[in-house]
Amino acid sequence: MNGFEFVNPVWLWLLALLPLYWLFLLWGRRGRAVRFSDAAAPARLPRTLRLRLRRLPAVFMTVALALLVAAMARPRRGLTETKIRTEGVDIVIALDDSGSMEAADFSAGGKPVSRLDISKRVIENFIAGRDEDQIGLVVFGTYAFTQCPLTVDYGVLERLLDRVRLGMLDGNRTAIGSALAVSLNRLRESKAKSRIVILLTDGNNNTGKIAPETAAEMARTLGVKIYTIGVGSTTPVQYRKGFNIYTIEPLNDAPLKQIAETTGGKYFRATDSRALEEIFKSIDQLERTPSEAVVYTQYRELFPLLSILALGLILLGTLLEWTSFRRLP
Repeated sequence: MNGFEFVNPVWLWLLALLPLYWLFLLWGRRGRAVRFSDAAAPARLPRTLRLRLRRLPAVFMTVALALLVAAMARPRRGLTETKIRTEGVDIVIALDDSGSMEAADFSAGGKPVSRLDISKRVIENFIAGRDEDQIGLVVFGTYAFTQCPLTVDYGVLERLLDRVRLGMLDGNRTAIGSALAVSLNRLRESKAKSRIVILLTDGNNNTGKIAPETAAEMARTLGVKIYTIGVGSTTPVQYRKGFNIYTIEPLNDAPLKQIAETTGGKYFRATDSRALEEIFKSIDQLERTPSEAVVYTQYRELFPLLSILALGLILLGTLLEWTSFRRLP
């Protein structure tokens, strides 16, 4: 949407004086008219083109003054852009990177996919579906650390998500409480209207200095909701790594349900790829807040253009005064 305005319109009152300036120019010309001493001199000059255009320099000077007055009023044209954005949701995704996430009991395109890989794919789709929300990423196993702080640069976030690999940190244990504490620390200073943590894990908390229940209480105090997602089969799963065969016990849902209920979030169980995708779609819809139209206006200042035009007319009028329309003294 385009708009036009004067920043200092009070200067436009000077335009009322231009008729007086025009009369002054005409009076000055009449006062300097050529007088003939011979009564027999021609009473009327021929109507040549030069004579018809004799007032052109005065017109140029008058228009130039009008442009200068308009320039002093600072005209500008607005290029207004309306951008729809959410009222603000800050999200931290806590992704389990423990060794059990290597189990390939999910599928994509008819091929077995590890829990970690399918989780990364679904998280990437979730990120692509958000708009103007700050999203961060915490990775955890025996320890927890911030892979990406809160950001709206989704390109950077996706690249850092892609770099998550099994074995990045000690994956022998699962520190859910520590993961939640690190996530809450990222959200502690957030001013967003809604703040959430999405915890995705296939294990039970078995290490760390902070209990998940304690972290959940901290989240409730801060007003942060936690959505918990249990990844994996409801029955024991075996997977091979090298010459060894590992058995993964079914996930204990109760602690994850308690964490979600304590903070006002929800617990989901993902037993296959489709279910995991639907879960993230559900969270996406739950955390959609009413949107508002934020209007950004960029202005193009017309002062330089008007000043250049006025200067050009003044120079042209002066040049004509001293050449083609030069008057006798």
